[in-house]
Amino acid sequence: MTYHTTRRRLFAFASSAALLGALMSAGMQSQASTLERRATAGIEPSEVAQPSPYGLARHFWDALALEPRDAWSRLRSRLAWQDGIDRPRVQAWIDHYRQAPHNIVEITERARPWLAWIIERVEERGLPAEIALIPFVESSFDPGARSHRGAAGLWQFMPRTGDALGLARQRGYDGRLDVVASTRAALDYIEGQAEQWYDGDIQLSLAAYNAGAGTVNRARRQALAEGKSGDYWSLSLPGETMDYVPKLKAIAAIIANPDEYQVALPEIEDAPAFAKVPVNQPLRLDEAARLAGVPHQTLAELNPGVTGGVVPPGGGRVLLVPTERADELMARLASPAPALASTQTGDDRYVVRRGDTLAAIAARQGVSVDEIRQANGLTGSLIRPGQALTLPTRSLASR
Repeated sequence: MTYHTTRRRLFAFASSAALLGALMSAGMQSQASTLERRATAGIEPSEVAQPSPYGLARHFWDALALEPRDAWSRLRSRLAWQDGIDRPRVQAWIDHYRQAPHNIVEITERARPWLAWIIERVEERGLPAEIALIPFVESSFDPGARSHRGAAGLWQFMPRTGDALGLARQRGYDGRLDVVASTRAALDYIEGQAEQWYDGDIQLSLAAYNAGAGTVNRARRQALAEGKSGDYWSLSLPGETMDYVPKLKAIAAIIANPDEYQVALPEIEDAPAFAKVPVNQPLRLDEAARLAGVPHQTLAELNPGVTGGVVPPGGGRVLLVPTERADELMARLASPAPALASTQTGDDRYVVRRGDTLAAIAARQGVSVDEIRQANGLTGSLIRPGQALTLPTRSLASR
């Protein structure tokens, strides 16, 4: 049975069990008995629940209203790998984390802007909720993290891997640091490897995420030749990879039972802390912050992939803004003449005319072509009539 099939049946059983509790509290033992039998058979909840318009429906929704609504409880309800936490390799990492509970609190606090949104993306794909905690292991939930080997971002992509997954790197932008783009790429990568090489086994895919598919495939062939199962726990892998899944299971076990491990997790709402605003023309972060009515630092922290101060357009690129300010920013960007350039910075705007080239515009302005490209997030020299360009003044460009 594949991982996804197993999870569908587990979710069906869990959902039906929740309905069962509500039914029993309402005194509906006969309906509950039917539900239990069908849940055991793996029938979807939608095929089972037949509440009456008043009694059963009322008790069902009352029961749902009692469920806690925060990111941690949502994540706990979907953890899939809590069996086997007594394995020595997992227990060793639980003991390690317990020695410094303040580090867990610090890292999980850093996850505040991202956690609920990442959980949603993991849920959409039917993946184990533990996958949402990979940034804990990879980067301590620091989207600007860089390793000495060249990996970068929440998900710690190496340059070549990022390139292969479509994470653009250009002057002023690094897709590996872009939380939205890199999360999509990471989940694509994990799912793709699981299906291509490991019959849907996500734990083997995580080993390959860390060590490379070639290393894991060789170790797996060796394990199978020795009569072993060939699952993650039977492989002989590099030390870091041997610890990769145990680390993930250990932190998930602590989050599943924080009181038992004496860890006080920060409160994080069960809703994304940001909204995505499409970017259709070059947009400076400082000007976007002014239009949205938020501090520049807030936008910089939500958009670590923007390394040059200007959000380059195209490729479905978006600007992340606090949820409550998104409508205001989109309305102001859609106004007839949005003030995308601040006169306080010495920048000007130029609308491209037929026959213009970057070289000619740069010569008239007294700046270089590269400076215009950087100010507008351009990678080449292609421009089109009607396109609005930000033109840095010589005093600003020479800083």
